[in-house]
Amino acid sequence: MDKLMMMAVFARVAANGSFAEAARHFRISPAAATKHVQMLEEWLGARLLNRTTRRVNLTEAGAEFYARCVPILEEVNDLRHGVSSIQEQVKGTLRINAPMTFGVTYLMPVIDGFLREHPEVQVDLTLNEMIVDIIEEGVDLAVRIGRLKDSSFIARRLAPCRFALCAAPAYLAEHGEPLRPADLAQHSCLDYAYRQSQSNWTFQGPEGEESVRVQPRLIVNNSLMLREAALRGLGIILSPTFVVGPEIANGTLVPLMPDYTPTEAGIYAVYPQARYLPLKVRLFIDRLVSHFAGEPAWDRWQTEPQQRDVA
Repeated sequence: MDKLMMMAVFARVAANGSFAEAARHFRISPAAATKHVQMLEEWLGARLLNRTTRRVNLTEAGAEFYARCVPILEEVNDLRHGVSSIQEQVKGTLRINAPMTFGVTYLMPVIDGFLREHPEVQVDLTLNEMIVDIIEEGVDLAVRIGRLKDSSFIARRLAPCRFALCAAPAYLAEHGEPLRPADLAQHSCLDYAYRQSQSNWTFQGPEGEESVRVQPRLIVNNSLMLREAALRGLGIILSPTFVVGPEIANGTLVPLMPDYTPTEAGIYAVYPQARYLPLKVRLFIDRLVSHFAGEPAWDRWQTEPQQRDVA
């Protein structure tokens, strides 16, 4: 049996002189209360209580043990309440991990509002293109983008992550536009180094799913650099719309193959567990969900007419 529970039951019996009262307090049976004290006595190798049909008295050893165990139980109780209080306070350090491009472009308004609302919180934000180990790095929550694998972590969806196949008008004026996935084999393609599908670009078309393995002329581990290469006319990219949406909207990049839709993913807040989640973490996740609710601003180009630069 749990030693702390044994001590707590014994202390309650000693203070009130009643096994029945201790049983009511801990919501256990009188027999269970008696068993707790008996197991404690066996563990200590000493008799703690003298029991009669009318009353319960402490032995000399029992009185000594009672005097020493009460401060221990009070310290444990204070410790429990202290930890619970910290858990429910909006203060301390909130450790967040996010992808570099998404974090730089979209997270600061959320962090700004959260820090202004909760002045006793410090945010420790790390930005990585590669996925880090949440537990090993001591991260409270991470923003993850992609198609998540099964894990013990909790994932709360923030927004869709759509992709766009696009290129600069100058590139298209020189090399023409691909009309179907197979045409990409004849074009200069630029790829993201950490793509889950590793240069296999997948689309949903009129005849179902189609994939093509591209031979990229340039591989980059940063989406912003990849976008810059496309803007310079180096080739075609398959990029998240949160990276290229504004450029498509202003015509500096042109969406391609309208009959073929790249496979969609998601943007998630990922955290170790829902139980005992600190209040500051819960509130920040709620703020993320609220901020990104609805149709993403970076996808407005899909319903608005686009301009097209003339090369």
